[in-house]
Amino acid sequence: MTKKILILSVFVVASCGLAYELIAGALSSYLLGDSVLQFSTIIGCYLFAMGVGAHFSKYVKDEDVLSRFVDIELAVGLIGGVSAAVLFLTFSWMAAPFRTLLYTMVFLVGAFVGMEVPLVMRALNARQTEFNELVSRVLTFDYLGALAVSLLFPLVLAPYLGLVRTGFLFGMLNVGVALWTIKAFSTELKNVTGRLLRASAVLCALVFGFAFADKLTYWGEHGLFGDEIVFATTTPYQRLVITKWKDDTRLYINGNLQFSSRDEYRYHEALVHPVLQPMPWARRVLVLGGGDGLALREILRYPNIEHVTLVDLDPAMTGAFTKREELVKLNHGSFSDKRVRVVNADAAIWLQHNDDMFDAVIVDFPDPSSFALGKLYSVPFYGMVRKHLAANGLMVVQSTSPFFAPHAYWTIDSTLREVGLKTYPYHAYVPSFGEWGFILATPQANYTPPTSYRLPMRYLNADTTREMFIFPPDMKALPMEPNRLNTQSLVHEFEQDWRRVIR
Repeated sequence: MTKKILILSVFVVASCGLAYELIAGALSSYLLGDSVLQFSTIIGCYLFAMGVGAHFSKYVKDEDVLSRFVDIELAVGLIGGVSAAVLFLTFSWMAAPFRTLLYTMVFLVGAFVGMEVPLVMRALNARQTEFNELVSRVLTFDYLGALAVSLLFPLVLAPYLGLVRTGFLFGMLNVGVALWTIKAFSTELKNVTGRLLRASAVLCALVFGFAFADKLTYWGEHGLFGDEIVFATTTPYQRLVITKWKDDTRLYINGNLQFSSRDEYRYHEALVHPVLQPMPWARRVLVLGGGDGLALREILRYPNIEHVTLVDLDPAMTGAFTKREELVKLNHGSFSDKRVRVVNADAAIWLQHNDDMFDAVIVDFPDPSSFALGKLYSVPFYGMVRKHLAANGLMVVQSTSPFFAPHAYWTIDSTLREVGLKTYPYHAYVPSFGEWGFILATPQANYTPPTSYRLPMRYLNADTTREMFIFPPDMKALPMEPNRLNTQSLVHEFEQDWRRVIR
């Protein structure tokens, strides 16, 4: 029976160890961007720390193996359990020490986890377990635990519990292993009462954190965003937060501002109308991204538009902007229009498996701050978009800031030209963002910016439109290589550009 307890403990501790690693990687990717870099460095740090822990496990005396195992479970449960909450609150209120604290916690958890399996193997060996059976059982359950959590984390834990509550949950599992071990081996442990008290104290702290995880997250996000949070959710794809202060409603994705209701009309008028104004014959429009329905609002103002397909990855995004009253008011109920079809799917996969043609394509993705987003600004992706665009049609891509991120901006322009599109770069001033860039492209047609508009505008007129297509010397074109999938140069350019201007 004692052998089975130790083997099952391996399954639990392996699950917990991988969970803490995934939480740290996901949280740092949400907050810092560049998911490949974050996951790579965190995995490297974690594995190195496991090696260090495995090395130091040899200094534990044979008679102290179970006692140290219990102590390590409590330490891992406490540090790993609170890691997501502590890291998130640190980033929200004191961003400077975030990276140092992140890698310190990853190293500590990794070192303790690295000691767990060697100690269990020594405990089993002391109970006359055959070496081949010992190794096969321990490693089998270690890998099974890792498999279980690797499936549960993206499908269940992160989207439904959130990162902070998931951390507390696995912390409680570590403490559960400690309590289980204390009960099963009470005659072999020293200071059983003291360890029970410590385990109870750690468990109470983790249960308290689990119960109040939403309040901790709210407090952290309030520090990060400043305004009152009216909606927040973690989905399998991203963290969505909507804030409100007086008449200003703002959307944040993974901590990055997407729009402010005070000036979003400038952005969306500049995104949509230079494309649709010269196309009174247009009937079918494709929107890629734009799950807030604000670009859709502008498109539907044209009576000649008969059908709009909007493809956005996250159903939580389109759902919130379809149902929440304050958000529906912003997009004028655009998702309820009979001309609109909403598809929640990966845009690249949808384009591959769909044959529809469109007169205009509006590409309104978040900035290419990660490789998952960078693929949506790549040569293969734009090649697929072109196949769905009419020969005399127009497309436009939101393309980050040509002032703050010029290398990224002109990389997007180069990528569009690489697939045979003629490009017409332009920019507009949006107070929440500063100078913001767009690139209009077409397969064959020559393009002339509008000199008037059929619809009333709040921002655009002949003068502002003319100025949008003029680039001053401090935003001049740069010769850049196209963004290809195998290198994803755009993500690196974007990171480097913004690192120069963000303090």
